[in-house]
Amino acid sequence: MGEQYQYMPHRLLRRRVRDIPSGVEGELMAVINENVSGTAIERWVELAYVRGPSGREFTTSVGNIEPAD
Repeated sequence: MGEQYQYMPHRLLRRRVRDIPSGVEGELMAVINENVSGTAIERWVELAYVRGPSGREFTTSVGNIEPAD
């Protein structure tokens, strides 16, 4: 098993975004392609790390974020 994650470029990095399912807005801090598998079969997902209003970061699927107006 090689790397477990890799940082990805994204057009909304360091911009205000909204997590569509929860409606929470915050700053997009990073997009990471992460191996979430606990087995020998790798399963990679692209996760968005968003810093919410409380200052804590949460993750969501990259497909769940949109620019906040």
